[in-house]
Amino acid sequence: MSSNPIRVIVADDHGMVRRGIISFLKNDPDIHVIGEAQDGRQAVELCERLQPDVVLMDLQMPEMDGVAATRAIRKQSPQIHIIALTSFQDRDKVQEALQAGAISYLLKNVSGDDLAAAIRDARAGRATLAQEAVHALIQPPRAPSAPGYDLTPREREVLALLVEGLSNNEIAERLSVSHATAKAHVSNILSKLGASNRAEAVARAVQQRIVN
Repeated sequence: MSSNPIRVIVADDHGMVRRGIISFLKNDPDIHVIGEAQDGRQAVELCERLQPDVVLMDLQMPEMDGVAATRAIRKQSPQIHIIALTSFQDRDKVQEALQAGAISYLLKNVSGDDLAAAIRDARAGRATLAQEAVHALIQPPRAPSAPGYDLTPREREVLALLVEGLSNNEIAERLSVSHATAKAHVSNILSKLGASNRAEAVARAVQQRIVN
C-alpha cells in the first residue's frame, strides 16, 4: 500500500454494490477504504469521525439521501471530496448533486479503472463527470407544463365558457344547471386561480393555456 493512500468511504444502501466496489478498490495500492455506510446519515457520521479524503456517494438511500448527506458532509468538512456514484442520469439529479457539493458525478456502469482515476482526481480537486451527466446538463430544460390549479373537469368547462364571454346565467343555461351552481363554479375558479375577477381569470386562462 502507498505510504499516503487516499482514504475512502463507500456509501450505498445495497450491500452487494458496496462489497463489489470495496473488493475492486482493495487491489489499488493508492486507495484505502476506511469505512462503509448503508445510508446517508451513517455516511455523515462516519465522515465526521474518520475524516476521509473521498466519499463514493449513492444518491438514493434511506434515512437521508445522498444529496442531503453530501450537503451535510461538505458543510461540516469542506475538505472532503464527494463523488456521486449513481444510476440516475437526469438533469435534475446531476444538478442537485453538484449544487450540494459533489465534485464528480459518475454512473454505476463506470469501469473500475475509471473509478479509481476519478478518486485520484477528486483528492486533487479535479472534477470528473460521466458523459451522460454532461449530456444531461447541456440539454435545454423541459418547458413547464401548463399549470392545472387543481381545477375539476367541470370547472375547466366553466372556465372555457368564461373565456367565451358567457355570463353566469348563460353558463347555467348552457350546462343545464342552476344559477347558484354556476355562480359557485365561477367563485371556485377565481379562488383557485388567485384571480380577483372574471377578467383576470380569463386572462390567466388564455395566457397559461389552462383551457383549450
